[in-house]
Amino acid sequence: MKKIVLIAMLIACTLSLVFASGSQEAAATTKTEKTVVEIWTNDRHDAEYMSKVVEDFNNSNDKIEIKLTTIVEDYPNMLVMSYTSGNAPDLFYMNARGTGFDLQTFVKSGMLEAYPESLLKDPEFEKVTDASKHIVEGINAIDGKPYGIYNVMRSGTRMIYNVDLLKKSGYTEFPKTLEELVDMTIQISKDGNGEYYGISTCASAQFERWLEGIINKSGIYHYDYKNGVFNFDGYKEAMLLAQRFFKEGAMFPGSNTQGVDAMRAQFANGTFATWGNASQEAGVFTDQFPIKDFEWAVTELPSLDGTTKGTVDSRPQKGLFMFSSSKNKDAAWEVVKYLNSESVVKGYVEKGYALPLSIYMQSVVDMSKIGRLADFAPVSYEGLYPSVPAVSVAGDSYAKAIWNCIVSGTDVDKCIADLNKRYNEALEKDIKLGKVKRVVIANYDPLNPNAGEISYLSK
Repeated sequence: MKKIVLIAMLIACTLSLVFASGSQEAAATTKTEKTVVEIWTNDRHDAEYMSKVVEDFNNSNDKIEIKLTTIVEDYPNMLVMSYTSGNAPDLFYMNARGTGFDLQTFVKSGMLEAYPESLLKDPEFEKVTDASKHIVEGINAIDGKPYGIYNVMRSGTRMIYNVDLLKKSGYTEFPKTLEELVDMTIQISKDGNGEYYGISTCASAQFERWLEGIINKSGIYHYDYKNGVFNFDGYKEAMLLAQRFFKEGAMFPGSNTQGVDAMRAQFANGTFATWGNASQEAGVFTDQFPIKDFEWAVTELPSLDGTTKGTVDSRPQKGLFMFSSSKNKDAAWEVVKYLNSESVVKGYVEKGYALPLSIYMQSVVDMSKIGRLADFAPVSYEGLYPSVPAVSVAGDSYAKAIWNCIVSGTDVDKCIADLNKRYNEALEKDIKLGKVKRVVIANYDPLNPNAGEISYLSK
C-alpha cells in the first residue's frame, strides 16, 4: 500500500512539473516582447491621425511595435545628436528641403541606410509612392541612390484672391502675366482708397513665398545647370516689375514686417485682395482663419509672358529615412511599407493634411472629402530642382538681397551684379576647398529639371 501511495505521489509530482513547465512555456510565449521600431517626426499638424495609424498597427501586429515621437525644436540637430550619442531612432520623417537638413552631410557621415532594391521594386510600394519618379539628387538621393521616399506633397505656390474685391475693380479673371498682376493690384488699391489694398506679403520668406515661383515658372532659375555657375541675370525684369508693388501703392502698408498669421488674418478680413502661398492655406482659411464674408478663389501663378517655361517648386512630404545604426532594419522596412500603404496614404490625404503624390493615389482619393485642398491639386509643371551647391556666401542670401532691392527700389543691375559676384566667388572657393562640387546638367530642361544626366565636377 505504501508503494502504491509513493508511486501515486511520484506520478502527481511528475505531472505537476510537466504542467508547470508547460505553463511557464506558455507564459514565456505570451510575454515575448515585440520588436520596437522607433520613429521621430517634426510634424504636429497630423498628430491625431498618425497616432491612430500607429495604434492600429500595434494592435494588429504581434511581432512589431511602432513608437512615434514628435520632436519640434531644433529637429535636424536633434537627429545628429541622437546618432552621435548612440540613441538614434530607427526611422525619421523629413519633408523635401527640410530646414537645416543637409542630405549630403548625413550620407557622407554614414548616418543613413539606403532603400533596398526589394522595396523600391515592390509593385504596391511603387504604385502608392511613384518612387521611381521622385528620386531627386541632393533632396532624397545621393549618386542616384535613394535614402528617403515621399508619399504626399504640398503644392507649389498658388495665388489666392478675394473674388469680390477683384469684381469691384472690374476684374472677372485673374491676370496671366506678372505685369498684369502689378497693374491690377495697383488699381484695386486706388479703388480701395485706404480701406483695402491690392496685395500683401509678410515678414518671412517674402521672395520665396510667391514671387520666386512666378520667376521659375517663366523658365528662370538662380543656378545655371548647363554651365555649372550661379546666374541671376534673368531676374531683372521681374524685379523691376515687383518694385512697382511698393512704388505705386499696391502693397498693404507695413505688411512686409508682419508675421504670416497676422497677414492671413488680414486677408480673411478683406483687407487686401491677393495673397500667394501653397496648399497649407486650404486649412488656414477654412479652420484657422475661416473666410465667411466674401468669396475666395485659388488660381495658378502668372508668369512673365503668360506661358509656362519652367518648373515651380512643390514640396514632397512624409519621407521616411532610416538611420544606419538601426538594430531592427528588417522590422523597420516592414514599418516603412505599412506607412506607405494605400489605406494609410489615402486616409492621410482625405483628412486634408496633404495632396496625393502618385498618379495612382490621385485617382483613388475621394477629392470630395478634402475640401478646399482640392483647389491646390497638382499641376504638370510642379516638381523639384536638383540641389545646387550649398556654398558659404558672404552677406545676405540671394532671396533676402533681391527682396530688399525690390522694397527699397534700388538699382536692380547693381544688385544682380553683386549676387553673381558673391555667389560665384563662394562657389569657386568652396570647390577648391573640397566642400562642394560643381553641378552640371548638359541636357538641362527647365520643365523637367531631373530628366538630364547630372555630373559632379571638382573643378
